[in-house]
Amino acid sequence: MKIGLFFGSFNPIHIGHLIIANSMANNTDLSEVWFIVSPQNPFKKNKSLLHEFDRLTLVEKAIADNYKLKATDVEFNMPRPSYTIDTLAVLSDKFPQNEFVLIMGEDNLGQFKSWKNADKILEYYQIYVYPRPNSEPHEFASHPSVKMVESPLLDISATYIRNCIKNNKSIRYLVTEEVEEYIRWQKFYL
Repeated sequence: MKIGLFFGSFNPIHIGHLIIANSMANNTDLSEVWFIVSPQNPFKKNKSLLHEFDRLTLVEKAIADNYKLKATDVEFNMPRPSYTIDTLAVLSDKFPQNEFVLIMGEDNLGQFKSWKNADKILEYYQIYVYPRPNSEPHEFASHPSVKMVESPLLDISATYIRNCIKNNKSIRYLVTEEVEEYIRWQKFYL
């Protein structure tokens, strides 16, 4: 099977993430898309980061009705911060029958050369890139391992959602109903 790996903090998972994952799962040659919930992104501070198990639960609730989308905690038992190349190696060893593809936003393509072992990722894995607002064309866009994938252009921010929750504003339509109910019930992000 060809599996797309969608890495992120998902703090919280929102409609933008779901639309991209669903688009990748249904409009490309991918059989499934796996959400890799990252305990700690090496490029982000984690001051407002919900516990990884809570974020995993939110992802599971958001995708429960879609058999092409899965959530995984593969990085929870890995050294922190997690690096994509290490996660790809772990998954490739654990599931040798699968071919793994990295799913990435066009905005991340500009920073890609600063990633740990970016050259090895390009050598051994494909990268499917979805468009992001205000992204500049980048040198990696024409690399043979990089495939630009048409997808809805979305600009939904998890920071905006967390601020709405903190200020007791509506997050309806920004997250699924199940995710909103769980966030409210657990009093997350207050």
